[in-house]
Amino acid sequence: MTAVPLGATIPVGAGRDAAAPTAYEGALGGPIVDRFGRVHRDLRVSLTDRCSLRCTYCMPEQGNEWLARESILSVDEIVRVARVAAANGISTFRLTGGEPLLRRDIAEVVGRLAELRTPDGPVRIAMTTNGIRLGDHLPDLIDAGLHRLNISIDTLDRERFRDLTRRDRLADVLEGIEAAARSGLKPLKLNTVAMRGVNEDEIVPLVEYAASLGAQLRFIEQMPLDAGHTWRRESMVTREEILSALATRWRLDPIPGRGGAPAETWLLDGGPASVGVIASVTAPFCGDCDRMRLTADGQIRNCLFSNDEYDLVPRLRGGGSDDDIERVLRAAIAGKLPGHAINDPSFLQPERGMNAIGG
Repeated sequence: MTAVPLGATIPVGAGRDAAAPTAYEGALGGPIVDRFGRVHRDLRVSLTDRCSLRCTYCMPEQGNEWLARESILSVDEIVRVARVAAANGISTFRLTGGEPLLRRDIAEVVGRLAELRTPDGPVRIAMTTNGIRLGDHLPDLIDAGLHRLNISIDTLDRERFRDLTRRDRLADVLEGIEAAARSGLKPLKLNTVAMRGVNEDEIVPLVEYAASLGAQLRFIEQMPLDAGHTWRRESMVTREEILSALATRWRLDPIPGRGGAPAETWLLDGGPASVGVIASVTAPFCGDCDRMRLTADGQIRNCLFSNDEYDLVPRLRGGGSDDDIERVLRAAIAGKLPGHAINDPSFLQPERGMNAIGG
């Protein structure tokens, strides 16, 4: 992984794309657009690399190297980056981790971000969480201005959950999901990583559970983003396999108008219940990607699978201007490749695991 300091030449991206610009020299202001015409509207903001679970597909149970506490961005620093992004058309901020609810100042983060505006109107604040602490935090988060929630749930079986996450916390997750379902946060989405030999037999029951709560279940193909680099393609349940399992129970009617959303969606037997599939490996959607990422330690990433990072810390902590921050955002997007190349033999898995990148 390459960390790109400010004032230095920006590398092309491990040599995969010699046409990429080496620095951003264009005008400031206006939408953040890459050289393939993709307009960026979504910033994923990781608040911490720490998590209350140890999912087998994400990180080892022991021996994890956490980011130093002094490297984690403060609320003021996060809001400053977000303010610059919003001024240039970023309209959705999704808070991720690790587990974002481990931040003691989470309600303050939500509240201050929710006050931001783009040139076209207010921003939207979303969060992805494992749900364990959601019951305690949800009222404050809603009061602060949270708009949407995604909650991870890979199994409804307590023993399987314990084996998969190495923690006996399924009851807490279900409590958080059900609290969210009773709230006014709509749409509520539940995320499931489909894994061969682990939970593929729960594809239908998980959708039935989500539908019973008025939520949408979204299946995610397992991606090469685990900290231990143990991902194997053969262990991944593919988009087609997921759809085949769903078709044994429901008629699937495609919902048009996907736009830049990562999930394809279908109505179940004509609706109103629906299901989504995020097929990053077998059916990449890079051509419509409108996302960029801010890691908990102040690095901008232009792709989940990138091996380059663009360092904001020298500007945030060294007297840089808002224009300097904007230049970093635009330089990162100027260096964005057309796709993640998972299916290319030259693909290299990012050094950071998903918990350190941010979902």
